[in-house]
Amino acid sequence: MSDHLAGSEPQLAELTDYQRGLRRRFLQSQVVPVPRPWRPAEKHCTPVGGLQGVGFAVDPASRKDLLLVTSLDGHGLFDTVSGQKLARDRDPYPDLPCPDEDMSCPGLGPIAGMPVRIAGLHGGGLHTGTYDGWLIDIVSPDWPNDRVLLSREGDPFSGEEGVTWWHIFHSTFSALRAAGFSPSGNTLVVATSSDVTVWTREQPRIV
Repeated sequence: MSDHLAGSEPQLAELTDYQRGLRRRFLQSQVVPVPRPWRPAEKHCTPVGGLQGVGFAVDPASRKDLLLVTSLDGHGLFDTVSGQKLARDRDPYPDLPCPDEDMSCPGLGPIAGMPVRIAGLHGGGLHTGTYDGWLIDIVSPDWPNDRVLLSREGDPFSGEEGVTWWHIFHSTFSALRAAGFSPSGNTLVVATSSDVTVWTREQPRIV
């Protein structure tokens, strides 16, 4: 959604009828659970004060998605299925910029030293789609609050709510830092300045 759709009241007069309809649609939508095959991680939402960014890595042993979270209090590494914290370091690399010019931070725990691309306060981005057709969009009809929409076989700008798209997250109290899928497409994360929320699914079959 373009920035002017989420602007101040004087700017609303400049919207087309189509844009007004989209704004009404998103303002009226309610947060709902993710559709199958998605499900919340066992520890669905984890408070992280001063969260700055997140990035995905792969466990060398299990090949499962891991999530690196950076914050003002240090770095943490999480299992994306259980949501459990695997490693924590309050000052992992004091002599290195994080993220660096490539938007990467070194990993820790089972991925110690491996570069992990970070998305969040300092820039960067996560995947907004999966290879089998799941997509996310971020809309802000009541800016500065952001809403995360998940869709499949359609989109939130033309499809039917609850059938082809779902409003899965509404950031009302904290600033949205990043939202997106892991490269594998099996994990979806939404990170705000105060917490990280994770959904997962089984590895889909390729037919």
